[in-house]
Amino acid sequence: MSLPSPSFDLTPMDGYAHDWALVDVETSGLVPRRDRVLSVAVVTVGPDGEQTGEFSTLLDPGCDPGPVDVHGLTAERLRGAPAFDQVAERIAALLQNRVLVAHNAQFDYDFLAHEFARARMWLPVSQRLCTLALNRQVDPPTADMKLGTLAAHYGVPQQHAHDALDDTRVLAGILRASLREAARLALPLPFVSCPPRAESQFTPKPPKTPCTYRNPGRLTPGAPLRQGMKVAITGETVRARAELIGRGVAAGLNMMSSVSRHTSVLVTNEPASGSAKAQRAVAEGVPVIDEDTFLLLLSEVEAGAAHHAPGPASVIPAPRQAEPVPVGPGDRPLAGHRVLVLGGTHTEAVDARSRVVELGGSAAVNLSRSVTDVVVLSGGENDRRMARIMELGLSVHDAQWLVDPASTATVATPVADVDAGAGVAEASAGPAAPHVLPRGGVIDLPAPASPWHVTASWAPLEHGEVDVVAFVLDEDEQVSFDEDFVFYGAPENPGGTVHLLTNGPAEQTITVDVASLPPSSHRVVVAAAIDGGLSFGGVGAVQVAAAPGSSAAPLTRATLDAATSERTLILAELYRRGPLWRFRAVGQGYDHGLDALARGYGVHIAD
Repeated sequence: MSLPSPSFDLTPMDGYAHDWALVDVETSGLVPRRDRVLSVAVVTVGPDGEQTGEFSTLLDPGCDPGPVDVHGLTAERLRGAPAFDQVAERIAALLQNRVLVAHNAQFDYDFLAHEFARARMWLPVSQRLCTLALNRQVDPPTADMKLGTLAAHYGVPQQHAHDALDDTRVLAGILRASLREAARLALPLPFVSCPPRAESQFTPKPPKTPCTYRNPGRLTPGAPLRQGMKVAITGETVRARAELIGRGVAAGLNMMSSVSRHTSVLVTNEPASGSAKAQRAVAEGVPVIDEDTFLLLLSEVEAGAAHHAPGPASVIPAPRQAEPVPVGPGDRPLAGHRVLVLGGTHTEAVDARSRVVELGGSAAVNLSRSVTDVVVLSGGENDRRMARIMELGLSVHDAQWLVDPASTATVATPVADVDAGAGVAEASAGPAAPHVLPRGGVIDLPAPASPWHVTASWAPLEHGEVDVVAFVLDEDEQVSFDEDFVFYGAPENPGGTVHLLTNGPAEQTITVDVASLPPSSHRVVVAAAIDGGLSFGGVGAVQVAAAPGSSAAPLTRATLDAATSERTLILAELYRRGPLWRFRAVGQGYDHGLDALARGYGVHIAD
């Protein structure tokens, strides 16, 4: 079978022609460490765009197939199909030495990684490409980024949605069209490196249930323990550590794996041992008791105050940032414009992007099909993208345009409408414009059917990396336990309600299932940190968008700038306000590193 548009040759496009392995899986659920793959399809494509191989099969997962109404794979249909380990070698041969491609690629990659680990094999993938992330960079004029929507936009026929093989064939057509658009815009491809991952990393860990009670503070000498106290244990113990932890949890204590300034008490039989926890307890003035005292106090633990999810009558502190003041249509001459600012000093570029938002427009951080205007400040004419901008016929302005943009008679033509290319079908309905928030702006979130996706993106960096992280906080602005700090080394909190997705070197997403967060979770802070001696002044603007699902159009978007020296940046917050959840664009930077930011939220960072 040949792919759609066989006349389009990828080989002349330097940097865009690779050996590809396009993958789609249907699964029994959404959690790779728990759920199983029900069907898998792999289509291989060469650098010239021609298909070189194809394989698909149903799989017997050995468990309930889950949402049959979504994938149509009943237990009867799967009965007699091979188990994954019976086809793993054949799949591995197709993936070997190729770039794995999928729509929402981390989902398919993680499920395959777990299945290969269960089969006692390595997943032979060193690099992956997400067509969802690629199309977020291209930004076509579609209502959303779902596979079917993009297929209609690019003119790729789709016959059986949620059929792994048909979805993979559709994906092949979408990949080809997306690569052409990326080449036309001179966009770097959002490859993600996939180093080998040890099997132990895929071993499911016992879920940790958040403590029901608020932390009442530190243990006072002579006073009883109280439910909700944060208790850590270090050193050798007479009784098994697991037994002590289990008894503490049963008594309503919050048994911690580390010590911070919010720890109520440290339990140790060797206070002078010099362990990291003991040293930290001394530094923070945390009370220390021995094992026998702890067991004695466990016999009479006072009742604590339970966490509560705020209801309509709850009194919630006002937002720290003032909410934006509504303006009339006459004050929004850039409504409908998406403006890319090039050049200038850091301060000049920040001022220009802020002015774009004040005038009702949206500030872009990268060239995409939705960009309508380009403002060139001093030195911006030397930007590598200028030649492509002129070829695309975008409206180019100097800084004076932001003083009086109303003098421009017509709205500039977005890239999406310029030379769209033969064979690309325009979507019947364009995307709804996201609500543009200034720094400190707030918007109420409707209850989505899927987790909220908070995506941060920035201009690609030649050196250094940006890491997006999240903190799940209680009403005291502290994590309930260290595992509520989500980062690249621990990309999911124990409850699976907050997850980090790496979409590419210049885009990362935090997903938040607000409907499943426990009552103790009142706020989720999304932040970013830059490594080494770099700062966010060298990164430039960071765009943050919130969407109700991985493929949904953004509900809201903000473009945030830090000053010159910040190494960490709080991007956004999702927080409870009465019965609702809200999203706030923050944009607050700090000169200190991620370790200091984490400690402020009660997380212990090992040296």
